[in-house]
Amino acid sequence: MFHAGGAYTMSAATTQAAAAATSRRAPRYPLAVPVELTVLRSGIPRSIPGRTLNLGQYGLGVDMAGEVHLGDAVGLEFRLSDVGDALEAKAVVRHQQLLRCGLEFMSASPELQIMIRGWAREKSEARAEDQLPVVSSRFSASRHVFRRALWVALAIFVVVGGLGWWQWYRAWNELESGIAHQPRLQAPRTRVSADVMEGLITHKTDPIYPEDAKQAKVQGVVVLDTVIGADGSVLDLRPVSGPDALALAAVDAVKWWRFQPYRVNGRPVPVETTIAVEFRGN
Repeated sequence: MFHAGGAYTMSAATTQAAAAATSRRAPRYPLAVPVELTVLRSGIPRSIPGRTLNLGQYGLGVDMAGEVHLGDAVGLEFRLSDVGDALEAKAVVRHQQLLRCGLEFMSASPELQIMIRGWAREKSEARAEDQLPVVSSRFSASRHVFRRALWVALAIFVVVGGLGWWQWYRAWNELESGIAHQPRLQAPRTRVSADVMEGLITHKTDPIYPEDAKQAKVQGVVVLDTVIGADGSVLDLRPVSGPDALALAAVDAVKWWRFQPYRVNGRPVPVETTIAVEFRGN
């Protein structure tokens, strides 16, 4: 069985990204939300799912399920926690190692720039609050009014620029609709023990401990029945045991894992195995 702790462990790639952050034009703040990347390769767009690591006014870090190269131009689609609609931008790959990369925004609508700037300002203020004494209730109330006014202004900008934004979004949809999705060929599956597959792991994403489960002190091991494709990607996951409050977080993490292909008579084959993800409270 595989065991992954609830707390995130910084990898070598994350350490290098943290060192590079000192030269950025603006700080980045932790953000873990789904993101969709579209990369043009030989004139053909390719869609790569991923998850954000951090976000700032000028770029973001991404943990993804495919590879990109330095200098690649990509299209992005993601959501901020306080914004209902999906946000889109164009960016270029500035840093890359394994399946993680740092992206710099190259083309973003004025509405998106304002939203990210406001989001980053709010995160910066929250960080500063952690280092300062408690302020008066009058100051807190005035700041709350300012934040509400800011979000109202942002909403007005979104409505005013909605038509142009919709046209840009439609163009991306037309581009993606031209991609032919090839059906995945079914092949006989081989049952392989968890210990054997553990030795074939090439990329592992740690789970994000659900905040409500952490507060409720829910912990334990979630066991997943897993189907791994001949190419080493995770095709299917099904929880079979463990706390229900932790099952979704375990599935969301393991679906990004990658393995060396398991071979039978020298040929890679899909396999069935079991993965256990452990959550321990701090």
